[in-house]
Amino acid sequence: MFAAERQDRILAELVAHGRVTVTALAAAQGVSEDTVRRDLKVLADRGYLQKTHGGAVALDPARMAWTARSDLHTEGKAAIGAVAAPLVSPGQTIFLDAGSTVRELARQLTPRPLTVITNSLDIAAVFADDRQVQLTVTGGDWQPEGRLLTGSATLAALAARRGDWAFLGACSIDPQAGVTAESDTDAQVKRAMAGAARHTVVLADRTKFGSISPYLVAPVTELYAVVTDDAGAADALRAAGLPRALHAPPE
Repeated sequence: MFAAERQDRILAELVAHGRVTVTALAAAQGVSEDTVRRDLKVLADRGYLQKTHGGAVALDPARMAWTARSDLHTEGKAAIGAVAAPLVSPGQTIFLDAGSTVRELARQLTPRPLTVITNSLDIAAVFADDRQVQLTVTGGDWQPEGRLLTGSATLAALAARRGDWAFLGACSIDPQAGVTAESDTDAQVKRAMAGAARHTVVLADRTKFGSISPYLVAPVTELYAVVTDDAGAADALRAAGLPRALHAPPE
């Protein structure tokens, strides 16, 4: 069995049970415990899990602070940004949601001129010195945990604008339950961006699948596309009725 196959099986166990042990994985896969430990280290370095004594536990990115999430799975996020960026053409207006994966997209957007509307100061900073980008920061109430602006002022600013694309992050995504968020205020902002744009694209690395958060953003069938680095998740989304589930394999 190849290393990638073993690691995919480990991730499947984590999704199903939340934790794994070295002993059980070694027995199930017919490999040494040292091989399993190496696989767990690779997956931990990529941000999929937290190693523990004798095994590992699944991370829960949806409930992590933004600063912790931003360090997770950077290779996959960069690949997602690279696949999503060509959707944008010069002269278009885009909404960029807060989040580390959307920030990776922002860094890779080359079309100019461009109009960018965002509720993220981190994403606004990407374009702050670019004279070919007309930048609008929504305003609103600052949420330090998610490093985003939200609330009635944010919603009012979004209601007054229209655009070509809305690129949203996701706390969680499930083929049946749809795109969901951890807070009602975040879900409201995401829905407002989607409602103001011609097309909505969700950017979701593999850690966002296999869970459901409390507040609905949108069913997957209402999206233009989902871009993910998880090939299996992309297949499941297509089976659920989303033809544009794009796989972004890390280089």
